[in-house]
Amino acid sequence: MSHKKLIIGFITYGESTAKYLPYFMRSLDEQTFQDFEILVCDNTEVEENENREYLLKNYTDIDFEWSGENIGFSRGYNKLIRKAVKLGAEYFLALNIDMILEPGAVKKMVEELDSDAGLGSVNAKVYRWDFKNNVKTLFIDACGIALRGGLRFVGIGQGELDKGQYDNAEILGPDGGAVMYRIDALEKIKISPSYVKASECKEGECSQYFDELMFMYKEDCDLAYRLFLAGYKSKCVSDAIIYHDRTAAAAGESNLEVALNRKNKSRRVKEWSFLNQHIIFLKYWRLQNRRNKIAILWYAFKMFVFAIFFERYLLKQYLKLWKIKNKINYHGLQ
Repeated sequence: MSHKKLIIGFITYGESTAKYLPYFMRSLDEQTFQDFEILVCDNTEVEENENREYLLKNYTDIDFEWSGENIGFSRGYNKLIRKAVKLGAEYFLALNIDMILEPGAVKKMVEELDSDAGLGSVNAKVYRWDFKNNVKTLFIDACGIALRGGLRFVGIGQGELDKGQYDNAEILGPDGGAVMYRIDALEKIKISPSYVKASECKEGECSQYFDELMFMYKEDCDLAYRLFLAGYKSKCVSDAIIYHDRTAAAAGESNLEVALNRKNKSRRVKEWSFLNQHIIFLKYWRLQNRRNKIAILWYAFKMFVFAIFFERYLLKQYLKLWKIKNKINYHGLQ
């Protein structure tokens, strides 16, 4: 591969991603900005699969690597980012495959990062896409993450009809579905967990950008918060348009809205989200002021009560949390 300004990376997984590839890849082919290379991490359990067949048949220049198993979102993207670093890229664009990009989306995101060195990341404005009927909508899927009291992260405007109301909204960081990161910023906030022996790693392969204790869900919130703590800004590039067929989305911020929305999420997603939110509580506890510590305790208490009455299977995540507590990279204690 020759040196490129931008590396685009994505993760494939069985039929759930293969069905989107013709739409997704066509939208990348049609981008007005083409100074990029594509890296793929395939998390399908079997090596010969639909994703591999489609991509290697139609895109012979793609760097496609089979993981051997489903290693999760965080480990998969860490592998891709490390490759991007070695290739000397300036920016890394992480994309979900269940998306289609408007032709100018990538160019506009690159131009935004070029124009402001203080930006550690940007995301596109993402609308809902009805994949089944192939209908694009103007309902907001993602335009960034906001931080609320108690280390609670919420997607701004999710489910609302877009009227430009969030075009200039301040965001903590980007939603993980379509994010362009500045490589230099990622290098400054990467972590080297103490539980990973350096002798067991090849050069540079112990470092983590996404926290690998988080298999999937909220890992983008954690990374956004670390970039924020390091002084980096983030921005939604409102004229960079992407459409997303989201399978697990929030809708509203109130306790009732959050509770009602849970019926649309799988049990596994709820378990990951529950565990990872508690990892975040522990990681950043020492950095919080007294008021926010109280808010964290209240938020955690509500999660506990909800689990007891409505989703008791989540209580097992406390045991998992206890088992990994010594592996957590506690910020503020280094």
